Amino acid sequence: MIPPTIPLVQCPVFKILRPVKRFAILPFVVLLYGCAGDGPRSFPSWAYQLQGAEPSQIAALNFGLVVIDYSRDGTEGGAYSRKEIGRLKSSGKVVLAYLSIGEAEDYRFYWREEWRRDPPPWLGPENPEWPGNYVVRYWEDGWKGIVFRYLKRIVSRGFSGVYLDKLDSYEYFGDSLGYGEAARRMASLVMEVADSCRAWAGECVIIPQNGEGILKYVPGVLEYVDGWAVEDVLYGDGGPERLATIRRVRDAGKIVLSVEYVYDGDVSKVEDYYRTAREEGLLPYAADTSRRLDRLVVIPGIQGE
Repeated sequence: MIPPTIPLVQCPVFKILRPVKRFAILPFVVLLYGCAGDGPRSFPSWAYQLQGAEPSQIAALNFGLVVIDYSRDGTEGGAYSRKEIGRLKSSGKVVLAYLSIGEAEDYRFYWREEWRRDPPPWLGPENPEWPGNYVVRYWEDGWKGIVFRYLKRIVSRGFSGVYLDKLDSYEYFGDSLGYGEAARRMASLVMEVADSCRAWAGECVIIPQNGEGILKYVPGVLEYVDGWAVEDVLYGDGGPERLATIRRVRDAGKIVLSVEYVYDGDVSKVEDYYRTAREEGLLPYAADTSRRLDRLVVIPGIQGE
């Protein structure tokens, strides 16, 4: 059995201490520095659910860091209350809200139906892989205004921080802007979000997902974030370049959250994933192969029990 315990101290800056024996199958330590009075606690992994998450259910599970949407169903009507998020945090969890900064979503509070026939200048084409999601010119003021309105709503609900998705949208603009310029514009937005969130909330954990290629052009963005999250970096088509970049993030003392869509009922696949991830110093979450992220995968003795 893979040892499940990863000690944590709940504060806004993460640090990974990896085993001396690099390839030993051992739990590694994730530390968060900066809060007085918090003692170490343990959790086996992080959790990631974007549809229908119920705080009362999550609170009873052995996850120390959870990523959920701002809303049960993505709409403003389904938004979690400050009381619900407070209760979830009081169970000892760091609770991050999902926020897409590289695509607009047609079910969010900011969407206008007239945009389908008369889009604003910052709105680009629909993502063919995710209907209802639209690439955006993320550096334009119109889109940035929406991002910061959304961020204020997240802060007002009491989340511990934000989980920033679709940084990899910068690649879409690589040919037109040049990859370096597209990356710099995305890095600038990440840094502005980090500064604003911390100005409004005092403490705000910032974890981007994917798009780690921007670090090639703007390595200084690491100073603004508490870690990085990656999908499919171990079992997908990311290749050695992505893994090398993530190792640099890890070696910079940042937490790396890894999600792989490997769970189909076969626990041995999850055990293999946990072993591989921990050898790399990554914090793993094994999600369902459906990729819908509409339920938490809980595996006794390994994940979230």
